[in-house]
Amino acid sequence: MRYARVGAVVGAVLLLSGSVATAAAPPRPGSPAPAFDLPVAVNGKGTLSLASLRGKGVYLNFFATWCGPCKVEAPYIGKLSREFAKRNVVVIGVDELETPGKAKEFADQYRLQYRIVLDESGDMGGSYGVAGLPLHVFIAPNGTVTVHRVGEMSEKQIRAALTTLSSSHR
Repeated sequence: MRYARVGAVVGAVLLLSGSVATAAAPPRPGSPAPAFDLPVAVNGKGTLSLASLRGKGVYLNFFATWCGPCKVEAPYIGKLSREFAKRNVVVIGVDELETPGKAKEFADQYRLQYRIVLDESGDMGGSYGVAGLPLHVFIAPNGTVTVHRVGEMSEKQIRAALTTLSSSHR
């Protein structure tokens, strides 16, 4: 009986690891961005969908409050979000697998004014290929991915990607 339980656990682990391996690949530049509809945890109410942002450049910043590079980037992402809002670009923070309270604490600490949505299940992160944090996804006004990058980005790199988005809607 004991061996049967161990076998069942090993089988479940193998099944789960196999399902992770067959998850959708991250969206490539030029491909349509995966749809989402998530609750807004900070700086807004209700839900936010990608469809509601059609016609705008969109920068999705996937983060978690425990992520060191995410903390480094937060101040300049906040600054850039205000600057590029005037240029038809929307910055959306996507808090991965955390609670509304954690998201609010993070936004308050870094004085973030852009909307932050919660991906409590990790489904959105899965559809965008989150393999590590932070993840940066830049989406053109027509809904196609222009940049998909895992890892810390400098202010200069983010500014360049946002500039490309803002010029693509003209």
